[in-house]
Amino acid sequence: MKRRTFAAAASLAAASSATVTPPPATGGRPALLGGDPVRKTKWSAWPQWESTEEQALLGVLRSGHWGRGSGHAVESFEKSYAALTGARHALATANGTSALFTTINAMGVAPGDEVIVPPYTFVATVNIVLLNYALPVFADSDIETFMMDPKQVGAKITDRTSLIIPVHMAGSAADLDGILAAAKPRHVPVLEDACQAHLGEWRRRKVGTWGKAGCFSFQASKNLNSGEGGAIITNDEGLFERAFAFHGNGRPFKPAAAGPTGDVFPFGGANLRLTEFQGALLSAQMTRLEAQARTRDENAKYLTSVLSQIPGIRSAKLTAGCTRSAWHLYMFRYDAAAFAGLPRARFLKALAAEGIPASSGYTPLNKQPFIAATLASKGYQRLFPAQTLKEWAERNACPANDRLCSEAVWFTQNIMLGSRSDMDQIAEAIAKIQKQAGALKQG
Repeated sequence: MKRRTFAAAASLAAASSATVTPPPATGGRPALLGGDPVRKTKWSAWPQWESTEEQALLGVLRSGHWGRGSGHAVESFEKSYAALTGARHALATANGTSALFTTINAMGVAPGDEVIVPPYTFVATVNIVLLNYALPVFADSDIETFMMDPKQVGAKITDRTSLIIPVHMAGSAADLDGILAAAKPRHVPVLEDACQAHLGEWRRRKVGTWGKAGCFSFQASKNLNSGEGGAIITNDEGLFERAFAFHGNGRPFKPAAAGPTGDVFPFGGANLRLTEFQGALLSAQMTRLEAQARTRDENAKYLTSVLSQIPGIRSAKLTAGCTRSAWHLYMFRYDAAAFAGLPRARFLKALAAEGIPASSGYTPLNKQPFIAATLASKGYQRLFPAQTLKEWAERNACPANDRLCSEAVWFTQNIMLGSRSDMDQIAEAIAKIQKQAGALKQG
């Protein structure tokens, strides 16, 4: 069937509430085996920029005020980002990792504490726990949503638990109702890792504003980016002031607190500040953030409706309270049984050959060798009972996440900036591979 016929059929399926037929598979030899690929054009480039960014960077360059303290670009961005998210305070940091690291220090996470984290997330979520000599405790994933399963959280809380860090994976909200409910009886604070979730919402309120604080990343792949960068948002005045001090080597937010000579440091800290160049770049990038978000959302919803007609492809479900996803990633699970047993790695190669790049996503974070090595270190041996460390791997088994990591497939956010016909090509390529799965498995 010709591509224009497939596109029309898929569009009709998305628009109709009646039962629809699966997308037709394109005939012909798979591109991986020498056939013509479904797509021959490049995808939307990332990052996107124009004269707005050029003028912003030149303005900082010519001002001679390149660092926070003498310039105003970072402060201006913080005010805009606080307004965008509905938070009272926003603090820009060097990157998303330093936003998380600053926040857990401002919240008082200490050596010997335990912090509950999901096993399906970027390694930074765990690195910042280990940097504070705390123990990461993994709550298994909900395989349908790719998020921390709130039903697993309560049983993980102990007298040592000082924090819970849910991750709004791929830009969609984790189940905050369930997680906050699990935390409340034991008075455990919640820090939202929203590094991938710019403009994401839970019950029509921005993510990052439900817990004690929220952290964002502006790394080069992110929907809002300045190459590197991060931000903390919070409604807690005291937490903001402690975070400000920590990210600036302990200098207080209010100069009067430093005394008349300005050399009193009431807090310790590190140098984790954002530069004026990055602040200006972020303000420029924000001018197109909303429009890009709408495009991703429209394409993601359409793609989900089309892929739902292909057996063996299960798009990640949004949690019930997620009223807006940022779609930093589009994720689905691949069932090899519906593709004649074609291994996922071979499926990904076949998809790439058809002009549709995708990845297999994260591996089980709870099984990373560096964690075992860290727990075997002298510092951890002194801080935690031997039995706790001995039983750590068994206590932190995450079978649902193990399965998720073996089935997941990702598309990056720039792919979701394309046209509706681009989404049709994704479905067309997958349907083609399914039809030719036997030949691909043998070839």
